[in-house]
Amino acid sequence: MKIFSAIALMLITGAITDARAQGYPSRPVTLIAPTTAGGPPDTIGRILAERMKAPLGQPMIVENITGAGGSLGVQRVARAEPDGYTVSIGHLNTHVFSGAVYNLTFDLLKDLAPVTMLTSAPMVFVVRNGFPPNNLKELVAWMKERPRGAAFGSVGVGSPGKVWATDFQNKNGIEFQYVPYRGAAASIQDLIAGQIDIACVEASNVVAHLKGGRIKAYAVLEKKRWSEFPDIPTIDEAGAPGAYMTFWHGLWVPRGTPPEAIAKLNAAAVEALADPSVRARLAAVGQDIVPRDQQTPEALAAHQKAEIEKWWPIIKAAGIKAE
Repeated sequence: MKIFSAIALMLITGAITDARAQGYPSRPVTLIAPTTAGGPPDTIGRILAERMKAPLGQPMIVENITGAGGSLGVQRVARAEPDGYTVSIGHLNTHVFSGAVYNLTFDLLKDLAPVTMLTSAPMVFVVRNGFPPNNLKELVAWMKERPRGAAFGSVGVGSPGKVWATDFQNKNGIEFQYVPYRGAAASIQDLIAGQIDIACVEASNVVAHLKGGRIKAYAVLEKKRWSEFPDIPTIDEAGAPGAYMTFWHGLWVPRGTPPEAIAKLNAAAVEALADPSVRARLAAVGQDIVPRDQQTPEALAAHQKAEIEKWWPIIKAAGIKAE
């Protein structure tokens, strides 16, 4: 009798789960952006949330939860009920680097389920107007004569810019003076004001400032030139061959979320990414939508795993760790 009761309970539980998934979503969905308002995940999230409302049939509400390199916001999702109503938008920093920099209470791969990759954007190495070196090679020579002579705006402990710059300085025998910031926007404002000398940030943070001539760029950390600013050299051309870093965004839900709910979120995101108005708005902030074949849960899972395998050894070798 106990065996039959257990089987019956499993069947009933499965039926309830299926029924919930089929009726999903029946209320608003919360999209957790693990950065401050105005940052890339927040901007991308709000553009998508507005458009995903139609195919989902429910509002998608963006909530900002900051702290510990974005890991607090990701933790909220990893520990949420796996019902499809709590979604994480994240990126290279929050869903790759944080696992090597912070002592997380969750596993980035085991406790989250991928929904889709969204966009990618180049990282740009920028400096203040009036900074003496005119290019990357001159910067290295200038800094070898002036140890810690350049103030580098660093967002958090293990941000992509900080990771890349630490690897770059170690390979070139120089040392930046890191100035910590809570968000990229604040660091760029100080760069414009001349309070710091250098920053390495995701493209959407500097598009308007580059167009306005308020800062200058040494390189994009890509194999090919940036279509938005084709005059900026690639990192290969600038003199640091192979030092690539691409900043990408994706969506995740708690592990255990019903496949039907993930499929509906994926379909809504894919539909939004195909919308010409969404594409135009994302392009305006320096975001390239990833190809359609990368907009699957499986593609995001593979990409995230590959990025972890690439960057974690570099971060650990550089000794980048939250205290």
